Amino acid sequence: MAATVPSIPCKDECLLRPGNTNCGGCGMSVGLTMLGRALADAGDTCTLVIPACCGIVTAGAFPTTSYGVPTIATTFASSSALASGVASIRDLNGESGQVICWAGDGGTYDIGLATLSAAAERNENIIYICYDNEIYGNTGGQRSSATPAGARTTTTPFGKTEGKKDMMSIMAAHRIPYAATLSIAHPEDFARKISTALSMKGMRFLLMHSPCPTGWKSEPADSVELVRMAVASGLFPLYEVYDGDGYCINAHPDDSDPAEYFERQRRFDDDEIDFNATRKACSERMRYLELLAEEFPHARD
Repeated sequence: MAATVPSIPCKDECLLRPGNTNCGGCGMSVGLTMLGRALADAGDTCTLVIPACCGIVTAGAFPTTSYGVPTIATTFASSSALASGVASIRDLNGESGQVICWAGDGGTYDIGLATLSAAAERNENIIYICYDNEIYGNTGGQRSSATPAGARTTTTPFGKTEGKKDMMSIMAAHRIPYAATLSIAHPEDFARKISTALSMKGMRFLLMHSPCPTGWKSEPADSVELVRMAVASGLFPLYEVYDGDGYCINAHPDDSDPAEYFERQRRFDDDEIDFNATRKACSERMRYLELLAEEFPHARD
């Protein structure tokens, strides 16, 4: 791996270089590749700001790196604060390029929520992307507030009893310019949303469903299909919110049964999951989003 060169345009080099040590089937790796392509298509550059998570382990040992752009490692709680400072200096100097936070769910839903909320309240000119693998993947697979009910982790060996935190609603409540969900199984939608975020100013938040075969106890080859199932069944809705009150649903469930999604992950005990309740919850969640989209529609350009 080559040493980092400052201000590398994404169009000239991969964002995530080949030969990295990430796990097979890692959704985060796929997301980084898709992000790099979107940046290249836009002819844009970026600086990555990454807290403690699998994403910063990806870089490898100094003085080499698996990233093709300048990358800053931060503490778990401070990525949004540090990114805000980097963006402010960039804007003061009239420099081009994006400042992108790339963080896991532990550093977003939990430990980093205070600084993320503060950056959103100030409408800092940054893009924040959370790759949500629903656990603290880098430290052995502990529960986070993004972990769904019923999932076994190292700290919930009999299954988590609480439901998953609704991070999108929290960020939309800050009335930031743009918030959207991403799926690596929907590349065109993924690319369009990244392009939309790149074209805007202010705080932009993107939530990506990120399969983790190690933590999900799933087959690496199933990763993309699993997140496709999540969208098709309504477990992970694809939608976007503009300025906190303009809703647009990007994919409607096709009545797929969510049962197979759970059955193909050994982190769930099928006997402990009430699939009827899960189906009802998916339907109610989608109906709620549909009502918001009807009441507060946003017509995309």
